[in-house]
Amino acid sequence: MPYRIEKDLLGEMKVPRDAYYGIHAVRSAGNFPVSGMKAHPVLIRAMAQVKQAAAQANIGAGLLDREIGEAVAAAAAEVAAGGLIDQFIVDPFQGGAGTSVNMNVNEVIANRAIEIIGGSKGDYHLVHPLKHVNLSQSTNDVFPTALRVAAIGMVLELSDSLAGLQTALQEKEAEFAGILKLGRTEMQDAVPVTLGQEFGAYAEAVARDRWRLYKVEERLRQVNLGGTAVGTGLNADLNYIFKVVEELRMLTGYGLARSENTVDLTQNADVFVEVSGLLKACAVNLAKIAGDLRLLSSGPLGGLAEINLPEMQAGSSIMPGKVNPVMTEMVTQISCQVMGNDQVIAYAASAGQLELNAFLPLIAHNLLQSLEILNNAVNIFNAKCIKGIKADEARCRRWLEESHAFITALTPHLGYDSAALMVREATLKKKRLREVVLDSCLLTEKDLEEILAPGELTRPGVAGSRRLKKEG
Repeated sequence: MPYRIEKDLLGEMKVPRDAYYGIHAVRSAGNFPVSGMKAHPVLIRAMAQVKQAAAQANIGAGLLDREIGEAVAAAAAEVAAGGLIDQFIVDPFQGGAGTSVNMNVNEVIANRAIEIIGGSKGDYHLVHPLKHVNLSQSTNDVFPTALRVAAIGMVLELSDSLAGLQTALQEKEAEFAGILKLGRTEMQDAVPVTLGQEFGAYAEAVARDRWRLYKVEERLRQVNLGGTAVGTGLNADLNYIFKVVEELRMLTGYGLARSENTVDLTQNADVFVEVSGLLKACAVNLAKIAGDLRLLSSGPLGGLAEINLPEMQAGSSIMPGKVNPVMTEMVTQISCQVMGNDQVIAYAASAGQLELNAFLPLIAHNLLQSLEILNNAVNIFNAKCIKGIKADEARCRRWLEESHAFITALTPHLGYDSAALMVREATLKKKRLREVVLDSCLLTEKDLEEILAPGELTRPGVAGSRRLKKEG
């Protein structure tokens, strides 16, 4: 393979001639061949936006030659748009607080800027990764700022996806509003609910997740860009500091603001812990919904089978005709991963020392993965499961009628002791409770129809209260 020779503090190394990355990225890739993964592309694009904003601010502050600065900004814009993504070769698991990623980005942008000017890759006297691309910056303000920018975009995307899921659940709530079914608490027969009420509760849980994400996005808007190494802003020109966040705000369209205490944001990662915690809450809700749907669809003959999920694929290599609830199981697994990621993020955030958290790359990897897989799972779950759910109304009715669930509604009309005796008789004689009640002659068929109407059983108040008033 043709190569070029590059030098750094530690000596010389061969770099592929056509590569946009340079010696620092090559060293990093060699030092950390850990996972086979690469830094998240959304993080790379956000890093490039920060570099573009920095170049424009440096030009405006008179710190960077216009031709060089414009070439750097143009190259950064290409990367921010998704270009040259194969040139980012460093593993997300790395030492150095993100320096490996920052240097990989600096080198790719520098070499692309060199081409824009008319030079050849590696000709760093034209555009230098540190002298020009990284001017007025440190990894310690660039990396956390880029992570915030990346997270904001993904939080907003997840919020939109949750809105779609909420709408789909609300549509099912309306569709199933008239289907009365057996409610269950602690997996035992309880009182009646409508299938629509169950789906309405799912929609409310998702709505809370949307609201929490909406509020936490505001916290991500505070950045430490301009704070350089420890947040004090050493070696950054004041004119640059005042301009760079404004440039980044215009590039991203987000309401970014420079923190009043950049030392704080340089050393503390609790905001990412907060975001991850809300993602965990979202994952918990999704797992609960998925688990419920899996249970409600169990069967088709030996389970509850109150709903039918869309059939997606054959379920067994040995049992012909078996179809599994694979979409709900996918959501459960994604939720478990997000919960695990949250624990990792908490540990990594707590491991920071003094002026810097060296473990921000691990936080970034897990946070962005959680955002990505949650968003994908929500969209897939919505399109391939929720929207296609059908109710088995006859099955819902059967479980309700074969249970003793409506005895609670009859208790005000029969008295507790009489109601308890009827439940016992129905159980011992294996008779339907409705039959036992009618045999007692304490209530008529008309009375039961009035008391056990769906609207009476599933709203606040005493079912059949009008009958009690008449008797009173």
